[in-house]
Amino acid sequence: MVAVLIAQFISALADNALLFAAIALLKSQLAPNWQIPLLQEFFVVAFILLAPFVGHFADGFPKGRVMLIANLLKLLGASAMILGLNPLLAYGFVGIGAAAYSPAKYGILSEIVSAEKLVKANGLIEGSTIVAILLGAVLGGKLADASVSMALFAICACYLLAAIANTFIPGLAVARPGTKLSPPRMVKEFLEALKVLLYNKDARFSLIGSSVFWGTGSTLRLLLVAWVPVALGINDLSMPANLSGAVAIGIAIGAGLAANFIRLEHVNRVLPAGLLIGILIMLFAHATQLYSVIALLILIGAAGGFYVVPLNALLQERGHETVGAGNAVAVQNFFENFCMMTFVGLYVVLEKNDVPVITTTYVFGGIILLAISLLAITRWQQSQSKK
Repeated sequence: MVAVLIAQFISALADNALLFAAIALLKSQLAPNWQIPLLQEFFVVAFILLAPFVGHFADGFPKGRVMLIANLLKLLGASAMILGLNPLLAYGFVGIGAAAYSPAKYGILSEIVSAEKLVKANGLIEGSTIVAILLGAVLGGKLADASVSMALFAICACYLLAAIANTFIPGLAVARPGTKLSPPRMVKEFLEALKVLLYNKDARFSLIGSSVFWGTGSTLRLLLVAWVPVALGINDLSMPANLSGAVAIGIAIGAGLAANFIRLEHVNRVLPAGLLIGILIMLFAHATQLYSVIALLILIGAAGGFYVVPLNALLQERGHETVGAGNAVAVQNFFENFCMMTFVGLYVVLEKNDVPVITTTYVFGGIILLAISLLAITRWQQSQSKK
């Protein structure tokens, strides 16, 4: 468990630092501004295309070795940036490693700890990941401001350390011995799981609700890079990186509140928090004072954490009852990353058409407010039909 935690922390830290290093690299190459959000597009496309396959890959081999291979793929992608490969392509290669890493990271926990310690193990993984997101964003921004090359070399060193930590995970039994990695069969099983979950009203609610949140969140993180110079007059990468850390702090607070106050049978109670996200983003679009910006971003993160964590739990529960938790996570990854790609794609279009960043921020706040309003109306109608 210690080896898994160390590998996860270092790998997640490098992932988040690499985004800001890649942004700085594009800026140093005088790339047009609309290419910055394209980084996220190249990263998430691997999650979408590989969604039917990565779960089978993780179950068909010892998960510690799968994590090792995934970290080495990330290392190759980051190294390719240093060697001059287009940052978009190199970041996409890192996305392939991240897509392979995700199911192994979660799937290994049930293989190395007892059932009564599984919740604690998940908590440790999530806690270390949140700290890694904070530190990775802050360090990535500061290192990239000082030297892009230094930042990239440091990130490569982190991926190498994470891979070394993976070698200390003992050789575990294969979850599905004799698994045949047959692409047609894997695609068929994935589509069947997707169909079952979409027909389940709770699973459908969770998939759409969480996907809208993460689509907006990934876009907001990129928007900060363009928004900070306009609204605050600060032109370095450290500030948007630090502000994205404020959102992560808020998510951790909201997640903790949800864990203590929301039960699955009362999951509809998170919908007001979802509506609040959209309202807060529209308020944030017009903020110009640093401390009010930080406060709004923490509140956005807190509302988001309170909203999305119960939705994840709901999907895991309904997935366990129907298609299996692993298949449910694969479908969730597909939906969330497809939504990220769609939202970031809209941002690219707005950026290419020179729409002011304040207006763009307001647009995305309105989108999430409208989407969650429609979800809330649908859930209310469903609850009324039961009476």
